Amino acid sequence: MGNSLGRLFRITTFGESHGPAVGVVIDGCPPLLPITTEAIQRELDRRRPGQSRLTSQRKEGDQVEILSGVDDGLSTGTSIALLVRNEDARSKDYSEMREKYRPSHADFTYQQKYGIRTVEGGGRASARETVGRVAAGAIAKVLLQRAGIEVLAWVESVQDLKTEMADDEVTPEAIEANPVRCPDAEMATQMFERIDAMRKAGDSVGGVVRAVARGVPVGLGSPVFDKLEAELAKAMMSLPAAKAFEVGSGFAGTLMTGSQHNDAFFPGDDGRIRTRTNHSGGIQGGISNGEDVRLRVAFKPTATILREQETVDREGKSATLKSRGRHDPCVLPRAVPIVEAMMHLVLADHLLLQRAISK
Repeated sequence: MGNSLGRLFRITTFGESHGPAVGVVIDGCPPLLPITTEAIQRELDRRRPGQSRLTSQRKEGDQVEILSGVDDGLSTGTSIALLVRNEDARSKDYSEMREKYRPSHADFTYQQKYGIRTVEGGGRASARETVGRVAAGAIAKVLLQRAGIEVLAWVESVQDLKTEMADDEVTPEAIEANPVRCPDAEMATQMFERIDAMRKAGDSVGGVVRAVARGVPVGLGSPVFDKLEAELAKAMMSLPAAKAFEVGSGFAGTLMTGSQHNDAFFPGDDGRIRTRTNHSGGIQGGISNGEDVRLRVAFKPTATILREQETVDREGKSATLKSRGRHDPCVLPRAVPIVEAMMHLVLADHLLLQRAISK
């Protein structure tokens, strides 16, 4: 299984949803980087369940433990191991699923591929695996901040409800001002009501998370197979429930002409070469061009819903299944810090790669 991401800044996550713990091992973190439990915990608290009635009511404190690689608040240059213990697993909620496959979940494909699967919580297919990604992303964030790079993600749309707020108007405070994590307060209220209605109906809903990285220098990314947008796409599409990715103008660019879409260069007042538009999303030829890197990730409605559905059992016979357990009626609010974490990880890896070839 592909449990690792990155080349120089490399992470490997471990653990299952209902096992003793989940966590991550980080290799390649430079020495003398300030790392505190508090900084990691802040990001984990944004991801954890039970934040509002819009999220799973599983009661997890998600308290991080630093096992290695940090001494007196500084990274040592050796492997950093981070652990979060599971506290509120309810394996009995999954007893019926030992014989029946949940629709649109990983149950069937894991069973067919490996001949065995972890029934409780979906094992490695569970979004609980992302605890390790967010913890590692908090460390990558420190590395990027030292380079003047800021990453923000927010909920842009829930079904047909969409904010038109411009990227440069979004602030961290506005994102965290409501449980939906949409910086548009009026639209956030409508989104909250839509998600809550789905929760009450035992159903779920999806939408889009938008993200921007500000202050990205020119030169991140490599030609052909390691283009920056390709690396970002792989990272984002590896997330549970992610079904589509675009950078810059994305699919909307297909409606433009070349003269409309081309990002014309001009000399900026700061002495840098700039572009008048950013249809490329800050990446040209697979390499960052110094503009903001902009992307969007579409997330499907949560697969596990509290309604009876048609399925099959392990013998291939028709059956019905009404899932139990605690699940998000919409993954978007908790996906925001996860998208940020993945962007932190990819950019940190490419920042170190660029520094390596520049020496």
